[in-house]
Amino acid sequence: MASFRDLLSQAKSQITEVTPEDAEKRIAAGNVLVLDVREPDEYDQGALPNVLHIPRGHLEAQIEGKATDRDQEIVVYCAGGVRSAFAAKTLQELGYTNVLSMIGGFGRWKDEGRAWRQPVTLTPDQRNRYQRHLLLPEVGTEGQAKLLESKVLMLGAGGLGSPAALYLAAAGVGTIGIVDMDEVDESNLQRQILHNLDRVGLRKVESARQTIAKLNPDVKVNMYDTRLDASNIMDIIAGYDVIVDGADNFPSRYLLNDASVKLGIPVVHGSIFRFEGMVSVFHPLRGPTYRDMVPEPPPAELAPSCAEAGVLGVLPGIVGSIQALETLKLLLDLGDPLIGRILSVDTTEMSFRTFKLRPDPTNVVTHENRDRIQVRDLDGLCAPWLSH
Repeated sequence: MASFRDLLSQAKSQITEVTPEDAEKRIAAGNVLVLDVREPDEYDQGALPNVLHIPRGHLEAQIEGKATDRDQEIVVYCAGGVRSAFAAKTLQELGYTNVLSMIGGFGRWKDEGRAWRQPVTLTPDQRNRYQRHLLLPEVGTEGQAKLLESKVLMLGAGGLGSPAALYLAAAGVGTIGIVDMDEVDESNLQRQILHNLDRVGLRKVESARQTIAKLNPDVKVNMYDTRLDASNIMDIIAGYDVIVDGADNFPSRYLLNDASVKLGIPVVHGSIFRFEGMVSVFHPLRGPTYRDMVPEPPPAELAPSCAEAGVLGVLPGIVGSIQALETLKLLLDLGDPLIGRILSVDTTEMSFRTFKLRPDPTNVVTHENRDRIQVRDLDGLCAPWLSH
């Protein structure tokens, strides 16, 4: 019968070990996955920078979903070099071809004065709440902590703002600001799922705050029960990471565009009409903005509101959810956001089409010209305002 020492000796005879010094050189050279196989309480006390953390007991179940390149060099470490040896052997058996176990583990690494950091941690309740996020290597603990520190402003708590706010709150966006000066009406309930019959007559920002508070206590809600105009927009939007545009009129959209361009804040735009909707991301630092898409507003008779033209109740749920998704992608620097693209949705035929959007060379309201932009109430006259 083999003893523990026999098993450890056997494992070490089948793997390659490196010293912390050699591991540090390999990591500095790049294209190395550093894998920490210690327990969560050990990891929380300190770790190497930019590591993938999978406790040894979960390695077989999780590694294939988080390390897809089986030929990439992997440096595995634990506290002292024992668990990492067994982990390296397991990885080889799973088909990983270039695995190294670090001799002496994190203890030796730290004792030799090499760089380490205090990992971001979540509370046990947060780990339970966001566990499906934590399983995604593109999010993980670091990404979830980033969401909890993020600030998103919702322009409107109506049809688009309702699903967007709900999903952003559920995802753990730490601060959500809501701008809306209306009160809940029974006619809203066909689509505005933040509200309910008990809230009819209540201010929408307060109704939204109550709903979000019951969904996720991690989220702080800033209420702006006011009309957004040139006198307050700069103060309101300053400090937010992303703005979700659920406005239903052109003057508000142009006002938001000019203020967000001046401050360099990305806007996730959504609009709906009858059975159709669209989403785009207007990022002043990385691509086109609203004025590149719509240089001038159409005549009022060609741009009826939902109150005049109607809207299928589920449509804002689809478009608002896509807005929430695009917002999370921006916050996490994940995937390919809809920057320079317009996603069009037609629910009658259930088609999704994407169109390219390029900067308009005649558009002078750009972040480069931010010092000259004067944010003004447009009152239906949506020409660009720049100081001269």
